[in-house]
Amino acid sequence: MRIAFIDSVHPLLGEKLTASGHEVVMHHTVDDAGLPAALSDVQGIVVRSRHVGSDLLACAKDLRFIARVGSGLENIDTAYCRQNDIRVYNSPEGNRDGVGETCVMLLLALMKALVRANTQVHSGLWMREENRGTDLRGKTVGIIGYGQMGSAFAEKLRGFGVKVLAHDKYRSGFERAGVRECLLERLLRESDVISMHLPLSKETYHYADHDFFLRLGKPVWFLNTSRGGIVHTAALLDALDHGRVIAAGLDVLEFERADLSGVDPAMEPATQQRLFGHPRVLLTPHIAGVTHEGRYKMADVLARKILEAFPNGTPS
Repeated sequence: MRIAFIDSVHPLLGEKLTASGHEVVMHHTVDDAGLPAALSDVQGIVVRSRHVGSDLLACAKDLRFIARVGSGLENIDTAYCRQNDIRVYNSPEGNRDGVGETCVMLLLALMKALVRANTQVHSGLWMREENRGTDLRGKTVGIIGYGQMGSAFAEKLRGFGVKVLAHDKYRSGFERAGVRECLLERLLRESDVISMHLPLSKETYHYADHDFFLRLGKPVWFLNTSRGGIVHTAALLDALDHGRVIAAGLDVLEFERADLSGVDPAMEPATQQRLFGHPRVLLTPHIAGVTHEGRYKMADVLARKILEAFPNGTPS
């Protein structure tokens, strides 16, 4: 098959596809205006963060699959793909370790006041009692969404002496030693920590809204490393200010550019000032799964999925 790469990814993916007899064409430098013509004769598309809507997909008349180097699929018109028998692949298995480890990092940094203490010492201050931390051991950690990323976080929590509650609307039967499967209401009522691991869709947009935070049974540490849009920013900030959320660690923002390159200009200045200036919010630039190992493994996972499905260019 002729497979177009429209984003820059780890070279391993192209090498494996080429070694198996497929033709790889690099179109990652082609601008959006030039993509329709560039994709007119391809059977496969590899993408990372570029938006691939129905108009663009329709230009690839012989398209058999589209593969995303990453976990979420919100930048791909999956409905069009289902209607036109185009297979869709992603690679959440590749960066799950990075996301799970980042969740642990964010949580411990919040509970131990790491960033504040570091800033103070660099400024010549030595404040010990003011930075007295909280131990993770003995806490209940609630994980909402128990796919690759949620389960990776649960794995990394082994050895910390915590109780893990997990809720997933579309999965069941995943309970095991150390992880208790439960309904959302119990998770919200009993958790000391809540970590979001949901894909972004119409159903999950603003999942964590004002009502969500009002239903909490106790103040929580709150993490989101999935997609920014599942959290209503104003609702989270209100929950912080009213004591329902102790502190928040966010690797993703509701107001992110579609290509993940920064903050969307549509973000209201007042909201941006309130969020970026909040002393109990820890922010990172959508890097939870961005590791050297993850980049390699995502390419490897996608190569395996594509070659298993199309060993000789024909669907198996």
